[in-house]
Amino acid sequence: MNPRRQKILFQGDSITDGNRDRNEDPNHILGHGYAFTIASKLGFELASYRPHFINRGVSGNRVADLYARWDEDAINLNPDLISIMIGVNDVWRNITGQSGDRFERAYRHLLAETKDMLPSAGLVLCEPFILKAGVTEEKWEEWRKRIDDYSRIVRQLAEDYDAVFVPLQDAFDKVSSGMDAAYWIWDGVHPTAVGHKLIALEWLSVVQNSPLAIR
Repeated sequence: MNPRRQKILFQGDSITDGNRDRNEDPNHILGHGYAFTIASKLGFELASYRPHFINRGVSGNRVADLYARWDEDAINLNPDLISIMIGVNDVWRNITGQSGDRFERAYRHLLAETKDMLPSAGLVLCEPFILKAGVTEEKWEEWRKRIDDYSRIVRQLAEDYDAVFVPLQDAFDKVSSGMDAAYWIWDGVHPTAVGHKLIALEWLSVVQNSPLAIR
């Protein structure tokens, strides 16, 4: 990316939302999750370029919900880089029988339109992830099979749309091996503070060593 002020957009569900404020208060506008950690590190290191970090994650969102608000919360913002983390609510709704599986189709529509409307914007697709704790314990095998299926879809989408793929499931599996999974993801879906730190470290390791690195 060129050495000028960059606009970096984080998109997704509650994991990205991080209980962010919906106003312009700079103390809370990025929430308290991985987006805040990434923005604080890069914002400090690149202070002379004053990168602009935006969080538009919305708790409870599926890909279809993301697509429904994409013009307002992505296209119209004209970001230089869009980082997307989505999928766990799609799994959740499918397992509980609340919706059908439109994950890949909706995600493809979203990415295709983004490429068409923002051809110069970089794309980062984060892998959905879970651990065996809380809500995922009762139907763990089904949860893991579906999240693994979605992971393969997201990896393929990243290849198809020339995006950077950030793997996360393996990282969570490794750090939680032999210990209480809830230390990292308290209910099997939502990361704790250390879980968000892990996401940020993985994101920075992959993205900052890719052609989309923020400089």
